[in-house]
Amino acid sequence: MSSSAVSRVWRRSLRGVLLCGSAWRGGASARPASTASASGAAAEAAAAPKKVPPPPRKGRLLTGALIGLAIGGGAYVSTADEASGWLFKSTELVNPLFALLDAEFAHRLAVKAAAHGFVPREKRPDPAVLGLDVWGRKFANPIGLAAGFDKNAEAVEGLLGMGFGFVEVGSVTPHPQEGNPKPRVFRLKEHGAVINRYGFNSEGIVVVAKRLGAQHGKRKMEETSSSTSPSTSDIKQGGKAGPGILGVNLGKNKTSEDAAADYVQGVHTLSQYADYLVINISSPNTPGLRKLQGRKQLKDLVKKVQAARDEMQWAEDGPPPLLVKIAPDLSKQDLEDIAAVALALRLDGLIISNTTVSRPPPADTHPLAQETGGLSGKPLFDLSTNILREMYILTRGKVPLIGCGGVSSGEDAYKKIRSGATLVQLYTALAYGGPALIPRIKAELAECLERDGFKSVQEAVGADFR
Repeated sequence: MSSSAVSRVWRRSLRGVLLCGSAWRGGASARPASTASASGAAAEAAAAPKKVPPPPRKGRLLTGALIGLAIGGGAYVSTADEASGWLFKSTELVNPLFALLDAEFAHRLAVKAAAHGFVPREKRPDPAVLGLDVWGRKFANPIGLAAGFDKNAEAVEGLLGMGFGFVEVGSVTPHPQEGNPKPRVFRLKEHGAVINRYGFNSEGIVVVAKRLGAQHGKRKMEETSSSTSPSTSDIKQGGKAGPGILGVNLGKNKTSEDAAADYVQGVHTLSQYADYLVINISSPNTPGLRKLQGRKQLKDLVKKVQAARDEMQWAEDGPPPLLVKIAPDLSKQDLEDIAAVALALRLDGLIISNTTVSRPPPADTHPLAQETGGLSGKPLFDLSTNILREMYILTRGKVPLIGCGGVSSGEDAYKKIRSGATLVQLYTALAYGGPALIPRIKAELAECLERDGFKSVQEAVGADFR
């Protein structure tokens, strides 16, 4: 069967999947109430507060299986014509299925799909204008996946394979913890936003270390094999996880009384697998965490973590760079304090920013979403970009900055870069746009750079201040 014929068959199958998903959702809402309950139980149920029911288990399993089959079918088609980019485009048909699912279940399904290779793999080279060097590491492009998507390093290879220049896993806590009670993730579709109250749910550093260690060993074996093979002459670019750069975001346990000890433990266990490390003190969902952003607290914390990293034995490439991720809900004095610490301790970078605790915009959504939590997505863009600009000025551009928050297009990424970001991260936009978003953002960013006469990303960093 030709590739075009296979494509037509798969598209017809995919339309069937979409129809099944729509029928399931409609059927679920129209399901009649059971009449087998006793009258007392019925009265008690009527008096209880209403909750949004999760999708039926059978429906979840069926829809999940259909999504897996649809994406898997697309992976087969990609082998017939990888260069066409059709597979990335086709995921726009699959992505609406995820909207039929509970937000957290959809997130888990997406991670599993990436972990098992049921996602498109980018074989086309990135535009040369997008390449850049940071911390002595070569990035094929400046577009990265923020921490919070792959919390437990389950899908690093699949995510990097989709074409991200770098992927950041975590936050990883020393000990496993469940995080906050469910429901804890809510979509605000009309605003392109998400309310996230996960609360550092993590399988812990031991589990993550085993996963990263296995991947690191696989990478080393591939490098050894390719270096001795006469048929392979190209030098593989990327970092410790293969093509692309891997960041590891470290968190603290909710009940821990010694935050520094938690971060130090993370450094000792995971830094050997990381191209860069992040101290996350910006989550709004861990009590007291953001207090570590104060000048004295931050200085003491960074000193201890830097010392833990530097006392370890490193090869010629040296220890991984150490960054700090901050919140967007900071005063001018807070920003000045953080900038002063970053400059004094020669911090390798800052990530700006995490989610905001500001009230979400008016929206038709579950009332629980109106409680305290992290707002991400488009409503965060202006706030996080303003913080980015302030920090670029305060650090005089001497500290590499990663712009994060509300990026959903190449133009958004370009604005972050002109505002002082060397690298850019996204997360919420991927949840809404799916894998097709990645090549589109890179193409749009390249167009923006070329339009304004920049020969590289690095030339455009901080351009608004020149």
